Amino acid sequence: MKRTFIQRAILPVILVLLLSTLLSACGGRSQPALVNGKINIVASFYPLYDFASKIGGDHVNVVNLVPAGVEPHDWSPKSRDIQNLTKSDLFVYLGAGFEGWVHDTLDSLKKDSKTVVVEASRGIELLPGTEEEHGDEHGHNEKKDDHGHDEKKEEGKDEHGHDHGNTDPHVWLSPANAKQLAVNIKDALIQVDTAHKADYEANFKKLADRLEQLDGKYKSELAKTSKKDIVVTHQSFGYLAKAYGLNQKAIMGLAPDAEPTSKDMKNILQFIKDNQVKYIFFEELVSDKLAKTLAKDAGVETLVLSPIEGLTEEQAKKGDDYVSLMENNLNNLLKALQ
Repeated sequence: MKRTFIQRAILPVILVLLLSTLLSACGGRSQPALVNGKINIVASFYPLYDFASKIGGDHVNVVNLVPAGVEPHDWSPKSRDIQNLTKSDLFVYLGAGFEGWVHDTLDSLKKDSKTVVVEASRGIELLPGTEEEHGDEHGHNEKKDDHGHDEKKEEGKDEHGHDHGNTDPHVWLSPANAKQLAVNIKDALIQVDTAHKADYEANFKKLADRLEQLDGKYKSELAKTSKKDIVVTHQSFGYLAKAYGLNQKAIMGLAPDAEPTSKDMKNILQFIKDNQVKYIFFEELVSDKLAKTLAKDAGVETLVLSPIEGLTEEQAKKGDDYVSLMENNLNNLLKALQ
């Protein structure tokens, strides 16, 4: 009887510990906290988090809204995320139609909110989302309000609320554009915390130098390749292709969950054959099933080309960042374009 009582007493404790461990493993990083005594920055997804962390250094605490292993196209903020955003000193989002949830979220901010909002893609020339649809000469289609977001309600959104119809939002995959994102983040951070301007400027210069070196490496290495055609899972690499003279052929559109038609598949197979493509690129945060099926049909292999929309759990543990992932991308591009 005594043993049975002890077992009954211990069992709930064990269950609580197990549940706590599971929650920590599965969702701990999705519930980051703001920190007293530092400038709190909330970033809408990984590249902005990375740049803000490097520029801010020890003076900032940066919260990445989208946790490791999660594809940001499928993500939307929870109540805790909104609370963090509302209480932060600086909120950095990409714009260009990438975060379909951002306009409603900004509209819900209280008028007396002290959060400084920066649209990081400002100043970047946007590419049209498709060949048929164009914005103005810079690809911009909407008038901005004082928050830096569109006054006119966006049209043509996908099922997750992302407006990929008018412009291609994947600007960060060009290192030159990434530098402009960093400029906008740096300027906003100095606006929030002028006392540490010199540190932010110095940290920005280190990051900018790395991005310029990365850009130079891409230019010199890709200029040597005889082939220029790449087949990718979804249409993420328009800015990279434009910057380095490549031709992107996408299986799917701008949204990674779009479904290709049988005609699309037939056209891709013909493209692979006509251009002697050796590899089909896939990305880690979405299923590789379609890419591998197509590669098998075409008699070619697969390689990773990361859109760097987020880190995998393994990449986060390794300490990968934007630059290291872009270097991995370059290595795989050189292999495919031999």
